[in-house]
Amino acid sequence: MSAQTEEVAAEPAPRIGKGGGPPPRPRTERAAKSVPYLLILPTVVLTVLLLGWTMVKNGLLSFQNLNKRQLIRHVTEWTGLDNYSEALGNSEFWAVTGRSIVFTAANVVLIMAAGCLTGLLLARLGTRLRLLLSLGLVLAWAMPVVAATTVFQWLFDQRFGVVNHLLDLLGWHAMAGYNWTSGQFSTFFVITVLIVWQSVPFVAINLYAATTTIPKELYEAASLDGAGTWKQFTSVTFPFLKPFFLATTFLEVIWVFKAFTQVFAINEGGPDRLTETLPVYAFQEGMGGQHFGMGAAISILTIVILLALTAYYLRLVLKQEEDEL
Repeated sequence: MSAQTEEVAAEPAPRIGKGGGPPPRPRTERAAKSVPYLLILPTVVLTVLLLGWTMVKNGLLSFQNLNKRQLIRHVTEWTGLDNYSEALGNSEFWAVTGRSIVFTAANVVLIMAAGCLTGLLLARLGTRLRLLLSLGLVLAWAMPVVAATTVFQWLFDQRFGVVNHLLDLLGWHAMAGYNWTSGQFSTFFVITVLIVWQSVPFVAINLYAATTTIPKELYEAASLDGAGTWKQFTSVTFPFLKPFFLATTFLEVIWVFKAFTQVFAINEGGPDRLTETLPVYAFQEGMGGQHFGMGAAISILTIVILLALTAYYLRLVLKQEEDEL
């Protein structure tokens, strides 16, 4: 008993703070917990300044009637919801909205299909070929948008384009002087090829990186069960990488829907404004028509439509995950 009593007596008594409560936490512990917040603080501040303030100014502008006269006279004419009601009541706005949704859906399907096939190819190639293909993908991905658009304008040029020349050599002589930007479908074809070419590297490289996390034992077990290449993809690869497919599709929807440079640089939304998407339409109405309030209102509506599309997509994803559970 005496030994146990001495051991108990030897234990340090618990610290008690003022008022009988627990002692205050050391400053070093509180400082360590505040480090992550301090590290992200500059990013949060820059985001608020560059994006938040811009959104606020754009939102205020959408409630104004602003053109050259107001700019010269330095006056502000508040019009309330007139810009929004005029845009929503315009049949052209809804035509451009439908065109943008179809354009986004077609591009995302092609991007995901081509990107997944390329990523799976990377996973099966040898080290040297994989390195060579990865280098080509990275270079295509790193090329600036304006530079890539300029290259594609040259490739599909009516008189000196490489595409027309190759088609002529292959026997399609009518394509020797074909103008790819003279029609709605052909113009969208060029824009789609450009956007898909720029987006495939992102999907392919990320898919390949994700495939490296799949245990090889799963493929060995599927092979022993007699599963072929397609069966292994449907039973092992796709279920394991499903979160990747969902997240990447979500990002591609956002990126394609807000694409402006490619659409505008190829033919400025022509011919006859038949290839305008919502970002280009907002620019043409605002900067081209010198009705900046209307352009701001259309840009806000574009953001709302994009949020609605992504919210619907996320709802489907969450519902699917709940059904699997």
